[in-house]
Amino acid sequence: MTAEMADAEGSKGAASSAVVTFPATRRRVRDGARFCGLFALRRPAGGAQLLSVVSADGALVVEEVPVAAGERRYSSLAHEIPASGWYERRIRDLFGIEPVGHPRPDPLVFPVPPGAYAPLGPAGEPEAAMSPDLTPLAPHVHGEGVFAIPYGPVRSGVFEAVEYLLETSGEDIPHLRTRIFYKHRGVESRFAGMSADDGVLLAERVEGVASVAHALAFSAAVEQLGEVAVPLQAELVRVVHAELERVANHLDTMVRHTEAAGQAVAYAVFSHHKERVQRLRARLCGSRFGRGVVVPGGIGQSLRLRPAEVLAAIAPLQRRIEEDVRRLMGTPSFVDRLRGTGVLSRDDARRFAVVGPVGRASGEAEDVRTSRPYGAYARLGHRVVAHRTGGDALARQLVRIDEIAGSFHLVRQAADMLGELGEPASWRATVPPVSGRAIGWAEAPQGEVLSVVEADGGRLAQVTQRTASFHNLAAYPAAFPKDIFTDVAFIEASFGLSIAGAAC
Repeated sequence: MTAEMADAEGSKGAASSAVVTFPATRRRVRDGARFCGLFALRRPAGGAQLLSVVSADGALVVEEVPVAAGERRYSSLAHEIPASGWYERRIRDLFGIEPVGHPRPDPLVFPVPPGAYAPLGPAGEPEAAMSPDLTPLAPHVHGEGVFAIPYGPVRSGVFEAVEYLLETSGEDIPHLRTRIFYKHRGVESRFAGMSADDGVLLAERVEGVASVAHALAFSAAVEQLGEVAVPLQAELVRVVHAELERVANHLDTMVRHTEAAGQAVAYAVFSHHKERVQRLRARLCGSRFGRGVVVPGGIGQSLRLRPAEVLAAIAPLQRRIEEDVRRLMGTPSFVDRLRGTGVLSRDDARRFAVVGPVGRASGEAEDVRTSRPYGAYARLGHRVVAHRTGGDALARQLVRIDEIAGSFHLVRQAADMLGELGEPASWRATVPPVSGRAIGWAEAPQGEVLSVVEADGGRLAQVTQRTASFHNLAAYPAAFPKDIFTDVAFIEASFGLSIAGAAC
């Protein structure tokens, strides 16, 4: 795995200034690097360390800026790098560090009153009691006949709690705002003081639909700190679980699309396919979500089926899924609901540095299984699926269909190699007590996830699990201006977001 590269260019002397900035990050993004995230690390003596992360030339590049305890200010990146806007709002909510010049610094993950914030102490606990501000969102669009419809947080069907404010003058939706704090659980603060073995249990519960991916990213960071080499057979088992997780998630998108389109038979068929995948995952490890498999240093348990049995199980499963996908995508009344719906232009996808199938459907092709290959992916020779350029819900669905085939191929490759190699002497390398900071990553079904881990003497000091859902949700409103109310369900399903993962 490519080592994290630290870059403090332009940061020296920043602590003595009231406003700090990120010159290297701005320059790299202008030169074509992809913005990956902005994070804050608490310092025991007060203040914080801000980390800006970009992806360039197959590596993560980090720029650091210290913020002294009495400053709580830095110059916002949001005008120049729109993808940073939500990160800055999150940091403001939880750390009280103000992004000077942010175009719209509304509360995001904690609804603090105007002019207030939720300051956290060195261990991540609140320094004082916090009272949420539940004031309804103020409208953004004004004019004759314009009205706002608050949609959520309680909605019909099985949906996560999120509030959308849809502003319209009739059918079209020129502006949409999102409020995700209903799902905020304070997960980041719970990592403090944990061992790495306990931390991975929490990491895989940050976003239930991507449990394996988050465990992979967290474990990768810990393994970097401990300079641990994971046994190849364990890496292959990780691939099997990660790719079945991807298949289940992509099938879930089809389930939600068919439900929105009123395709009752297709809804039942693809719900059944997803259930069969989940049951196979349970047969392999005892958990329908693949939990308890990935641990720092390797895996907690080997596959409960022999490699030949895995191959025998996925062959008919893939065949039936592909047959039903052909039938579904040959149904004009279904495809017409996706075509031209929720278009995210390539320019917007670049502005918000969108990841995963959503980005690949808008012409942004990066997949960190190939651009920054980790674990066994470098050995298996994974090829990223051909990206699409339509940017609509149909393009996003087609990308996922291609990825399902790719995931089954990777599972077959991993199972074949496991059969050839046999069992290792140990499925898990010993991880020494770790100290320092590292960033791990993985390609979740929704896109790249990051784990920023800081540890001291074998105990976690701070962990931030950055989900693809959080990263992509900032771009969600950009897909709406040309659509109408009946398109909302299709756009939301096609983004494949986890609100709990976004608000964690």
